[in-house]
Amino acid sequence: MKPLLFPLFNNNSSLGNQLLSSDLFELGSTDIRRFPDGESYVRTITPVQHRNVVILANLHRPDDKLLPLLFLCQALRDQQAKHITIVSPYLPYMRQDKRFHTGECITSAVFASLLSEATDELITIDPHLHRYHSLSEIYNIKTQVLKADNTIANWIKQNIKKPLVIGPDSESEQWAAATAEMIGCPHLVLLKERFGDRDVKISTPDAGILTDHTPVLVDDIISTGRTMIETADMLKAEGFRAPICIGVHAVFSENDYQALADSDIEKVITCNTIEHHSNGIDLSELIINALESQFN
Repeated sequence: MKPLLFPLFNNNSSLGNQLLSSDLFELGSTDIRRFPDGESYVRTITPVQHRNVVILANLHRPDDKLLPLLFLCQALRDQQAKHITIVSPYLPYMRQDKRFHTGECITSAVFASLLSEATDELITIDPHLHRYHSLSEIYNIKTQVLKADNTIANWIKQNIKKPLVIGPDSESEQWAAATAEMIGCPHLVLLKERFGDRDVKISTPDAGILTDHTPVLVDDIISTGRTMIETADMLKAEGFRAPICIGVHAVFSENDYQALADSDIEKVITCNTIEHHSNGIDLSELIINALESQFN
């Protein structure tokens, strides 16, 4: 019997449609809505007893989504679902991974505890692992971390001539190096100093011999976009052409995206982990392959 797929929060997402078209799943039906006072109503309609269940949950902007997700998981458990897998292409609450100031909540650990209680397995794509070496440090369930770098590298190969992969800061060095190696092109990693959410200073190494290449800025998360804007300005000053910006997760607000698009940047391309009109790289095959391996 095929696993049941419950697309949560967006029944017509590109990822959800691709997963359903793979013919690996049977579509599950739910009734999830809000009462006038803001509380959530959650009901599963499709019988789930002894069935493997996959919940495709876009958890970007998670605060309004977490309770319905937890309620759905509990409803599935109450009806004796065999195994519950949450697929969250973008995993939120990963950046607060230490207590920077007295009294702060380490929200990544609290969020992980809540999901670990609710489900049996978590699949995500390129979570923001900085001080954590793996999700197992905070999640008490089986986790699968899928990587978008090969898909991004193939997109660059097919669409950009003579690329130069640039990591905007030291945290992106693993991205830049791995992606450049897959493509077979050079890469640079820049130095970044952050003085606030939108106050960033970028310095570039001496890269004059590479100005005939097309700069490609690659990062896991594009949030305010200030780092990429500052990087584009520095590259222009160094004699480079306008860069192409690629991000796995389009976390930015629409205003921040517009500021990025209006800067000295040729194009902004993101993966479809978060639905946005900048999506140009499809990662559904990563998820389908992972789920196919799991259930086979």
